[in-house]
Amino acid sequence: MDKGLMGLNDVREPSLYTVKAVFILDNDGNRLLSKYYDPELYPSMKEQKNFENNVFNKTHKADNEIAFLEGMTIVYKSSIDLFFYVVGSPQENELMLMAVLNCLFESLSQMLRKNVEKRTLLDNMDGVFLVVDEIIDGGVILESDPQQVIEKVNYRADDSPLSEQSVAQHITEKLALTSNVLQSAKEQIKWSILK
Repeated sequence: MDKGLMGLNDVREPSLYTVKAVFILDNDGNRLLSKYYDPELYPSMKEQKNFENNVFNKTHKADNEIAFLEGMTIVYKSSIDLFFYVVGSPQENELMLMAVLNCLFESLSQMLRKNVEKRTLLDNMDGVFLVVDEIIDGGVILESDPQQVIEKVNYRADDSPLSEQSVAQHITEKLALTSNVLQSAKEQIKWSILK
């Protein structure tokens, strides 16, 4: 078979599973957050940290936005003392990965009131995980609009960051709404039986 034709057979079908990993490192290369979506990529914690160290060593002094390392396409961005990374397969569209990265960064920027640095990020890790989960689920990109992400995780630029009190208030509001719906359903059933 002609080698040119063999190359055409190697092209993989497009997949919804665009993102292989997302991680945030501090300016020393230490992991603050990581989510790996492909269990075969780096199955052990040691392999993941080794990969992250290699990525950090290649990118932390570079002035680019895209890197290719260990057969992966990596887009990244730095802010003060943080490095944000989104990892995709070698044939992944860099623009798609960059859209995820920009959405992550802008969502966190809004959530943290433009104070995207290590201390603030660590103080709001619960919200950071919610943001990541709203953008990516199992490697599938769910959202690329930061406003939609912020609305979904219930952050507002003028609200205080997520706290135990605001979580409790949110749960209480949801329970009250559920209770009202149940009460309304009971009334409708009662009136339909009485007719």
